[in-house]
Amino acid sequence: MPGEAPAGHGAAVAGAATATAGARPAAPERVVPSPTAVPEVPRETPGPEGRGRILIVDDHEDNIEVLRVRLESWGYGIDACFNGMEALAYVEKTPPDLILLDVMMPEISGIEVARRIKGNKALPFIPIIMQTALDSTEDKVEGLEAGADDYITKPIDFAELKARLRSMLRIKRLQEALEEREKELLEVNERLRFMSQTDGLTGLDNRRHLNDRIDEMFQHAQRLNEPFSLAMCDLDKFKSVNDTYGHQAGDEVLKQLARILKDEAREIDRVGRYGGEEFMFLLPGTVLDAAVTFAERVRKRIEANTFTFDGGTLQRTASFGVSGWPHPTITDSDALVRTADDALYVAKETGRNRVIRYDGDEFNEHQSSHDGADAATRPDFSAADAGDPSQR
Repeated sequence: MPGEAPAGHGAAVAGAATATAGARPAAPERVVPSPTAVPEVPRETPGPEGRGRILIVDDHEDNIEVLRVRLESWGYGIDACFNGMEALAYVEKTPPDLILLDVMMPEISGIEVARRIKGNKALPFIPIIMQTALDSTEDKVEGLEAGADDYITKPIDFAELKARLRSMLRIKRLQEALEEREKELLEVNERLRFMSQTDGLTGLDNRRHLNDRIDEMFQHAQRLNEPFSLAMCDLDKFKSVNDTYGHQAGDEVLKQLARILKDEAREIDRVGRYGGEEFMFLLPGTVLDAAVTFAERVRKRIEANTFTFDGGTLQRTASFGVSGWPHPTITDSDALVRTADDALYVAKETGRNRVIRYDGDEFNEHQSSHDGADAATRPDFSAADAGDPSQR
């Protein structure tokens, strides 16, 4: 019929209209559906107190996932363990900044985990917050005594958890800052101690430290009834080195001499600069005969050595005085030093480049021929050397 649409066409339009009316509108692109298991939490920009890695230890995966989402939104890095043994192994390998630890777990409880972590002296300070459904005072006390630093009960109030995390991490930062300051103070104190005990030029013990060690070692020898010897060494004709080549050359000679003396000493010996070109050996457990033999060996090495410095070389000898305890006239450390110095004086006066033993034949012979001589009248051998052109 004119004016009527074909039946097929009308049915198609009607069908199309019906289909169009019953269809859902197309979903907009870029819309990501929210997760259904854990609600999405808006992420915060972490402040200074909101950074750090937190280890969650819980045997229920759902609990871990809820905590992970919340804590990550606060800006924390999160790791997780599902039992106590796994947590202990993880902490030993990679210590976290804080542990959020469930109390009730199979095999090993959170309380035992806390006890083992806090008992491991190799670990740094790691705050532990225990989480549990148990709310009795006894349960909290048990966890705190095991080493936990704080407690939070289930169901967890996230505002409270956030505050406790920040508080514990603030304490950890303060603890770490305190430990760093203590470390720095220890290093400074160690440097000051070293400087107070060490001769700045040669690196050997200085006179003050030698005196302290003499007293200690002499008393130790007396307690154990062990021998203890002391050797004084003086570089012959040293003043002429400074006068002829300058003090820098003299300093270099003293440093090289110190290396020889240090090299000859045993680990248990002490060697130091007693003053100027005079050095001292402390020889514990060494009888006087052995100390004389040792000094003779050092003397020969010095005699054979060629000292070098900027602009030249030279050779020098050394004189030694040796004394030892036990000896009837040596009753204290001062007497030990004095008798070694007396022997050194004899070595210098009888020609230098020799080892003189206190109370030995050469020493006694010299003393008998110089009765009445006093230490205050001793000649200045280094000054006398200045005019000796053969040593320049």
